[in-house]
Amino acid sequence: MPIFDDLKANFPVEYIAGGATQNSIRVASWMLQQPKSCSYMGCVGKDESAATMTKECEKEGVVVHYMVDEATPTGTCAVCVKDGERSLITNLGAANNYKIAHAEAAENWALVEKAKFYYISGFFFTVSPDTIMKVAEHAKEAGKCFMMNLSAPFIMQVPPFKAALTATMPFIDILFGNESEAQTFAETEGWDKALTVAEIACKISAMENGPKKVVITQGADPTIVAEGGKVLLEHPVRPLTKEELVDTNGAGDAFVGGFLSQLVQGKEIKDCCEAGNYSANVIIKRSGCSYPEKPSYP
Repeated sequence: MPIFDDLKANFPVEYIAGGATQNSIRVASWMLQQPKSCSYMGCVGKDESAATMTKECEKEGVVVHYMVDEATPTGTCAVCVKDGERSLITNLGAANNYKIAHAEAAENWALVEKAKFYYISGFFFTVSPDTIMKVAEHAKEAGKCFMMNLSAPFIMQVPPFKAALTATMPFIDILFGNESEAQTFAETEGWDKALTVAEIACKISAMENGPKKVVITQGADPTIVAEGGKVLLEHPVRPLTKEELVDTNGAGDAFVGGFLSQLVQGKEIKDCCEAGNYSANVIIKRSGCSYPEKPSYP
């Protein structure tokens, strides 16, 4: 905990609204340029951090309905960036305390019912899997699109989290992840260690109770999209020089945000991947998950 005070006292600190899912929703809203078309729920404390985050999100056109835990501070993440690489230290705080009762409250559930697309990061399996399942079931019953992200290897490695992921898989229309998360998923399933990332994506998409589509990013290598056990698309990534790389923090979240911005408009998967690559490319050239006022896209 002392590292947070040390950073503030001894380094020039930037404050940027964060959180994996919230980053994706912010980027989707930025790409869409349609205020109040995207909304987000999560848990914050009753403090200055929450006030700053609310102000930033609302300024960006995102509708936020936070659950407020007055006894716990808003979650924070200290990010140290050196030569384009990052190290993160997270104090989850209130983000760890979300309760399904908040989602079920009339004004909040109205937002859920109004939405046509849903995206939740895998990190939320550690917090409120019952909320995930409730939203997933609603999406399935209403014929809407429900999406999730593998988010981190530990989600697959910790048995209760893997069990929650497995239970949700039949409801997932699109599952996102990166190459290390895909490889960890394969390991925890006991699959052949020699499988390529593309082969793993295909196997996940072919699972009897698995997601309909699987989208796996691979850093500078092509993004893999698999469906029904076959590779649907291998989409190249926009080139980036080493000098342009400022901070990889939020790049994966930004890819999803860009992808979602086109998906909700009914665009083709290749267009979704291209917008995802564009968004990630913009974020990588800046500090944190931040972006200029308007996108230069398409």
